[in-house]
Amino acid sequence: MAEHRHTNHLANETSPYLLQHSHNPVDWYPWGEEALRRARGEDKPILLSIGYSACHWCHVMERESFENEAIASIMNEHFINIKVDREERPDLDAIYMAAVQMMTGSGGWPMTVFLTPDQIPFYGATYFPPEDRRGIPGFPRVLVSVARAYREKKEQIRNDATAIVAALRNSAQAEMHEDGLTTSILDSAADRLMAAYDDLEGGFGSAPKFPPSMSLTFLLRSYLRTGNGEFRAVVEHTLDKMACGGIYDQLGGGFHRYSVDSRWLVPHFEKMLYDNALLSRVYLDAYLLTKKPLYRRIAEETLDYVLREMTSPEGGFYSTQDADSEGHEGKYFLWSPVEVSAVLGQEDGDLFCRYFDITGDGNFEGRSILNIPRPAALVARLNGVSEQRLLEVARRGRALLLQERERRVRPGRDDKILTAWNGLMLRSFAEAARGLGRHEYRLAAVAAAECVLGRARREGRLLRSYKDGKARIAAYLEDYAFVIDGLVSLYEATFDPRWLEEAIGLANVAVELFTDEQGTGFYYTSREDEPLIHRPKELYDGAVPSGSSVLVCAFLRLWKLTNEEQWASRARTVLEPMAVPMELHPQAFSNFLCALDFYLAPVREIAIIGNPQDAATQLLLNELSGRYLPNSVVACGLDGRPLLLSGKTPVGGKPAVYICRDSVCEAPVTDPAALGRLLDEPRPHDH
Repeated sequence: MAEHRHTNHLANETSPYLLQHSHNPVDWYPWGEEALRRARGEDKPILLSIGYSACHWCHVMERESFENEAIASIMNEHFINIKVDREERPDLDAIYMAAVQMMTGSGGWPMTVFLTPDQIPFYGATYFPPEDRRGIPGFPRVLVSVARAYREKKEQIRNDATAIVAALRNSAQAEMHEDGLTTSILDSAADRLMAAYDDLEGGFGSAPKFPPSMSLTFLLRSYLRTGNGEFRAVVEHTLDKMACGGIYDQLGGGFHRYSVDSRWLVPHFEKMLYDNALLSRVYLDAYLLTKKPLYRRIAEETLDYVLREMTSPEGGFYSTQDADSEGHEGKYFLWSPVEVSAVLGQEDGDLFCRYFDITGDGNFEGRSILNIPRPAALVARLNGVSEQRLLEVARRGRALLLQERERRVRPGRDDKILTAWNGLMLRSFAEAARGLGRHEYRLAAVAAAECVLGRARREGRLLRSYKDGKARIAAYLEDYAFVIDGLVSLYEATFDPRWLEEAIGLANVAVELFTDEQGTGFYYTSREDEPLIHRPKELYDGAVPSGSSVLVCAFLRLWKLTNEEQWASRARTVLEPMAVPMELHPQAFSNFLCALDFYLAPVREIAIIGNPQDAATQLLLNELSGRYLPNSVVACGLDGRPLLLSGKTPVGGKPAVYICRDSVCEAPVTDPAALGRLLDEPRPHDH
């Protein structure tokens, strides 16, 4: 195929995904007034193509169709072609994905949607092959048919499209729960979640399996609330299975996107920042609860992977790592016994291969994805070595093979810094810094906060995306929500009042920009954004938690730290209409359920009166930080900021801890052991 060196209208974009398409023969435009005006002026339908940099099938469709001169000429003749990076424009992705799901019953990326010149969708699907294949029409045939339909049936298309928009606008309505917000919602949701549990392989449902981090977090909270050991067992079984599967990068740490099978073996190999933020946090929580060394190791290896491969010089975190390298999916991550023995020697190589399931036949296209199908004790016994010897070979082998792997051609990386995903990762590093006492994680969290607030903010407003010195696109609800939530955790990891003040300042901006004054809850787009065909409210917790659910969590934490009732009432107005959906569809609303659990819990308001840098205060903080206390907030200092610290004093010249509930405090303690006893007292959930 000929090399295309001319550029289209994407050449000045910063998104790596859009730049990948800037030399296509397709006359691509970014979303914006220039393309929309041309569509209206020429009365041409819009071909909207939405994808992202780490998406395997997006690359396939580009190679097959968008680089094909003949297909490109059909697109250019009949359509105004717009390319969108879904990570930069999640508002467009949400609107048009909902439309495609209504039209076809399913969705995914690459997403191909045909719009009228006034942006209303009338036909759409996901991947199209370049010619007819297995019952899927080829892309050229689709293009010609859609163009003809638009010319000949314009009136009918406009009527049908108007009905789609009406359905989109009605889809965000929710019904009130007749009993209000009670723990019965949590009980019922946990039972429904358990009914979907795969008791053989862990996780929920069947293949493909996505890591269910938020559902596991909700079940950990449910275990704490009810004492039901089955909830804890489900979480541990799932975490064990994922940690031993191919979905986890056994050499470099970090999780791939999802598993195509039910046993976590064969992943889609891309690594997303948000998955690793959410999974490192649930492994950390599980470690704090169970003290199981495996969970600490997985949390730390995942965060260390992010520091090693996904952190920018400015301190922000990159978005994604591709599945493909050298044109082959997963090539970077696959091994053969010969390659292993060349690095480790024959004897250690054989042992390593048996433990990590590396065989001559392989488990993926003739080579092997590392995974651990059998416990170390069994593998050691079958191979006549001690378990200690096997684990030493595994530890040394992982380090040496990782070194060897670094010499391979790396998968591509999308190095834009997305504000929302940085907020998620900021919280994970802050909580790991506190929970594990890791100073370098605290430094990483502070650097990320400095990067987002310093580089992705203009005149008090956050921006969505930062790359190459440029920040662009007004931020969405999730950007504000995730950053506010991350900053609250950063305050609790550093006790620097600046971070709490920044969180409160952004929370006030979020209220101003996103509140639905006529209804309940928050819009996904700001009132200052360009008008689209529909102003969406994003409520489902999908691959990332919804902006609404995270903002509710953040508001509830601010309420307890500042004693300002407005944050509680704003949270309540979002939670109340969500009661029925939460109860009936727990997998789609897991983070909302976590927020409700916090709202209904006897939250511990922990005030430590002392200088956070002093050794005596540190001993009290250490007693606190190694525990799983999801329904608590912590403040520390001597100056009465935030309000939780106000009016409380050291005791006998020593730093003191006050544990309060609804601003009613127990007698202060100054001794770490006494604090430990107080924290270990069972605290039943109030109804």
